[in-house]
Amino acid sequence: MAPRLSPSPPSVLLLLSLLGLAAAGKLLVVPVDGSHWLSMRELLDMLQQRGHEVVVVAPEVSLHIKPSKSFVMKMYPVPFTQEEMDEVFKGSIKDLFEEGPFLERVIRQYHQAKKTSALFLATCTHLIHNKELMKYLEETKFDAVLTDPFLPCGQIVAEHLSLPSIYFLQQIPCGLEYQATQCPNPPSYVPRAFTELTDHMTFLQRVKNMIYHIPNFFLCDVVYQPYAELASEFLKREVTVPDLLRQASIWLMKLDFVLQFPKPLMPNMVLISGVNCAYKKLDQDYESRKVEKVLYMELALRDSPLRLCLCSRPPLDYNGFLRASSKPQGFCCGARHTLD
Repeated sequence: MAPRLSPSPPSVLLLLSLLGLAAAGKLLVVPVDGSHWLSMRELLDMLQQRGHEVVVVAPEVSLHIKPSKSFVMKMYPVPFTQEEMDEVFKGSIKDLFEEGPFLERVIRQYHQAKKTSALFLATCTHLIHNKELMKYLEETKFDAVLTDPFLPCGQIVAEHLSLPSIYFLQQIPCGLEYQATQCPNPPSYVPRAFTELTDHMTFLQRVKNMIYHIPNFFLCDVVYQPYAELASEFLKREVTVPDLLRQASIWLMKLDFVLQFPKPLMPNMVLISGVNCAYKKLDQDYESRKVEKVLYMELALRDSPLRLCLCSRPPLDYNGFLRASSKPQGFCCGARHTLD
């Protein structure tokens, strides 16, 4: 299991010492609307302050994605109005928090997922088939693509432009990040959504955990299979969504094993928890973590294709707590070494 990122002083000093090595880069951002955009926007603000050139492509109709002085925004038309989008998202939020029997919730989520995914799929289709915008992206020499793989539209663009990709996410529905990276995700101790279970389960609870995982197979097919068909048609080769996702160079995961249950991670998955917090109310440790988060991006932009997967953080025990006696550990694309 990969260790968790810790904002310890030696770790921060090490990363700060590498600042001089990271030249400013040109970053293409393909975001996902809604709450996914809010934490990404903070990251873009800090990247711009450090001299990076950021270009965001976004639909003309959106919930939260608006122009900013921190980046250049390229917009494209979509076949729906603001009112239609608001109605779909209000229905999605209502269904998400509405209680009821498990089967009823699954059916409700299934129908709502069809509505929401159809809207996002139309957005992606109009992006990649916008010839003028795609020509601009092809002619602009970007160093990398930053995207949220919750929806794989950004990765389709990255594949078309032959650019390395950086993922900024919390998790992907149905555990597709584990399927794409071949990372273990055992239901024997990794609780599934809606189960309300912990990482300590009896045998019957493990059986329940397995049963709750079954609906993911058809729910994900509804949402993601159209993207596989769209990508295959656009890239002119047969691809699946896991095929697209496994091309990521770095996964910046908005997770923390203090708040989430411990689970296996791959070497290029870096934990950057705290990004969703109201940092003005927190102490200097959070400011250190913000610095580390931006440094990972700068290190990622330094080379293309991305080869540097550096993290400096002490390992965890099973319960997710730091072992204070351990030296910081380094992971460079799977090669483990001790940092003095």
